[in-house]
Amino acid sequence: MDLNFDLYMNGVVDQARNEIEEAGYEQLTTADEVDKVLKQDGTTLVMVNSVCGCAGVIARPAATHALHYDKLPDRLVTVFAGQDKEATQQARDYFEGYAPSSPSFALIKDGKITEMIERHQIEGHDVMNVISQLQGLFDQYCEER
Repeated sequence: MDLNFDLYMNGVVDQARNEIEEAGYEQLTTADEVDKVLKQDGTTLVMVNSVCGCAGVIARPAATHALHYDKLPDRLVTVFAGQDKEATQQARDYFEGYAPSSPSFALIKDGKITEMIERHQIEGHDVMNVISQLQGLFDQYCEER
């Protein structure tokens, strides 16, 4: 690989991580961290982050703006596909019935998957559509704050 390309990609990954972390999502980088959070009672929104161009530039703003809402999950976390492989695989073990998909969102309640917004529901859609999908999950499974 070209050193300039590697440096460029590191910058893209760092920007994608920072964008989600600044929105209030906790980065989970190990399998143990994933288990510790996802086994808790209550609701957890998991964003499977990715540097995928088209879908990623829709998913990250949607992940941020969907939080301007009355009902929210108890916890917001993120794993990074292709970067934190152990954490991502552990999170996907909770997404029973769903194929690996990134970027994506999974709503976990009391340690079990409720629903998932997969890449095909993000890519080709606008940010407002994905925000509506997320807030629909919040309406269905989360408590008012």
